[in-house]
Amino acid sequence: MTRTLLAAATLLAGVSLTATAQARPMTPEDVAQLESLGAVAVSPDGSRVAYTTSSLPNVIEGEDNGSTTQQLMMAYGPDNARVFLPEDVSVSTVKFSPDGRMVSFLWKKDKEERAVWGIPVDGGAQVKLAALEDAGVRSYAWAPDGNMLYLLAYPAPDKEREAEDKDGFDAIVYEEESRFNRLFSARVGGDEIDAAPAEISIPGYVTSFSVTPDNRYGVIESQPTPQIDDTYTSSRVNILDLASGEVLREVATPGKLGDIEISPDGRQLSMVAGIDVNDPAATTLHLVDVASGNFRALNEGAAEATGDTEWMADGRLAAIIDKGADTILRIYNADGSVAQEVDPGALILTSLENGGSGRMFVAANSPRHPTELFAFDGSSFTRWTDHNPWLSEIDFGEQRTFTYSARDGQQIEGVLIEPVGGAPRGGAPLIMDVHGGPEAHESNGWVTAYSSPGQVAAGQGYAVFLPNYRGSTGYGTAFSKAHQDDYAGKEFNDIVDAKRALVEEGIADPERTGITGGSYGGYASAWGATALSEEYAAAVMFVGISNQISKFGTTDIPMEMYNVHARKWPWQDWQGMLEVSPIYHVDKAETPILIMHGDSDTRVSPSQSYELYRNIKVRKPDTPVRLVLYPGEGHGNRQAAARYDYNLRMMQWFDTYLKTGDRDAEMPAPRPELKIEDGED
Repeated sequence: MTRTLLAAATLLAGVSLTATAQARPMTPEDVAQLESLGAVAVSPDGSRVAYTTSSLPNVIEGEDNGSTTQQLMMAYGPDNARVFLPEDVSVSTVKFSPDGRMVSFLWKKDKEERAVWGIPVDGGAQVKLAALEDAGVRSYAWAPDGNMLYLLAYPAPDKEREAEDKDGFDAIVYEEESRFNRLFSARVGGDEIDAAPAEISIPGYVTSFSVTPDNRYGVIESQPTPQIDDTYTSSRVNILDLASGEVLREVATPGKLGDIEISPDGRQLSMVAGIDVNDPAATTLHLVDVASGNFRALNEGAAEATGDTEWMADGRLAAIIDKGADTILRIYNADGSVAQEVDPGALILTSLENGGSGRMFVAANSPRHPTELFAFDGSSFTRWTDHNPWLSEIDFGEQRTFTYSARDGQQIEGVLIEPVGGAPRGGAPLIMDVHGGPEAHESNGWVTAYSSPGQVAAGQGYAVFLPNYRGSTGYGTAFSKAHQDDYAGKEFNDIVDAKRALVEEGIADPERTGITGGSYGGYASAWGATALSEEYAAAVMFVGISNQISKFGTTDIPMEMYNVHARKWPWQDWQGMLEVSPIYHVDKAETPILIMHGDSDTRVSPSQSYELYRNIKVRKPDTPVRLVLYPGEGHGNRQAAARYDYNLRMMQWFDTYLKTGDRDAEMPAPRPELKIEDGED
């Protein structure tokens, strides 16, 4: 085996990364109109790429509020793409038919159920290929010969229950009324769609389905119930005989599942999975023998994390490998040995698609652009799409990785964005932007979003640091387990130690350091505003945890909390669980805190935000605190207006308390000023 390391030349076609004479800072309005690459599919001959442009309605310009839409495009080369469906046709799950003559996709037309549609690559109108009368299609797979589609469908309607609902008997029995997905095969290719698709028996609650190249087996991911806790703790791969509907074998992995792909000869699966039940994330690459179900790890224990994988036409396997805040592309031989590693330079790779003839297509972002499509020819990456050409107008803050020593000597890495023009003498106001999980990590790519201040803050004179504190992925399983049974301990001390290091570097002002984050990052923000209040001048908490005892009783992931976070039950240490809860430390809360939450969140109940708000309001009446609820939103905002509103409120709060360093300042107005075309506010 010859192992090579290739430096990839990145060609950023048509985009200048240097500031122009008209350079300006990024604004919340800019964030609201960002577009990026969505779904990607490559034709069998690699000559064209179907992809979607993912964007939100532009509420700034008066478009109706809504969630993400995806418009179908077709690319033929760098800067050579055209719209393939009307703008109002928002699609998902894009694929090519096996003969490459048609692009298929899921679409819900008007009041119809979601169905599989297709459009000829050489032109013509979209046509319905397969559908079910009683339910929408969740996902689908082509049979290798192109004569059949396999449809993973939602449960059939319960007509008796629907009738009861209409009569007012709409009570819900919690966790006892789950209904399972169904699998069907439908003939395609005739003048009419198959009116009676055949149902195939499947075990448990199936979440994904794919077909081996010989059309003999289905590879499915199945779990006992639809509950999210089962997704995290009990999801397994099964090999299904398509002729009989019999499950031939289970791939008995002990931990979480990630990406699953079938080799071109159908003999192997690539499987990204956890190494044990306590592994916080599926980050280890395995090869699975389809005939036996046996599997073996390829990079267990390495200081890295495997992301997306894709088999190449020649039988080799490509894998995106996160190494801390950077990524590489690794090519494995069929036997699992490493054939090649490619450094993509400034790009952060996120997903792969086989392009045939040794070429791959890669979704990637960088510090100066969200996700775009790139072609990889074996040594270099060529950019094919450019969704936000106006970004050339933006004056970006310098972004880089920053490594420091925690108080116990552990090396911690993160992503640093300096203020536009650099930090002033004495340091800039600093925002700690803490990721959730904590089984996730920040990469040195595009990090600006509605809930992440990023370049918007840099344009307003802030430094921003995104720490990969203990518990983060990308540094090996041992590092991602390092936070377990230590709520609010070393993990959150790592964030304070980042502040110390950035102050020492002259980047941050110690009296003007703030903290924000969502979910587990929201927990860090609440902890920073209470137990560590002396460290932070302002905090913005999103869908965060305030009480580890009541969190257990109100979340939909209690087993997940036990397995990979707490490693003990609340009743085993009531007092200890209370002491690692921000509400226990409200007596120290001097930090102005803005609390935001979706009122329909099942992961972290909005009651967590109510608890912190009420405790501060009653026990510390002089500490500025505000609670904002987003109707209909869950564990993160989906609607365009809610995202824009969030970004405005976050920056307004930091401008009031962090930029000034004045914790006693008057709270900003309850309603932010909306910069929308019609002037309504």
